[in-house]
Amino acid sequence: MFEKTTRMNFLIDIYDSLLTEKQRSYVSLYYLEDLSLGEIAEEYEVSRQAVYDNIKRTEAVLENYEEKLGVLKKYQEREQLIERLEQQLQEEQVLKNEIAALLQQLKNMD
Repeated sequence: MFEKTTRMNFLIDIYDSLLTEKQRSYVSLYYLEDLSLGEIAEEYEVSRQAVYDNIKRTEAVLENYEEKLGVLKKYQEREQLIERLEQQLQEEQVLKNEIAALLQQLKNMD
């Protein structure tokens, strides 16, 4: 499982266009630009609590989109399959090299 910040960054990237401008702005500043709640509140001239509440609601919205659409889950599954395939190819290449070395040893025997 991803660390929360990493997961949120992925969800923001995937579902960005489904968020309102305000939601997009707050979560982008908080997660992508690593601003504090206080810094965001100061920039928008609202309370820290208002920023916090908006970010929490937006996180819930993003998780709901992911639950329904599963784009991140499918991405993770594809990445795991690619990694397994690459590993299998490397293991196969190692095995081919070992077989080739043994064959060469047999050829070199008197």
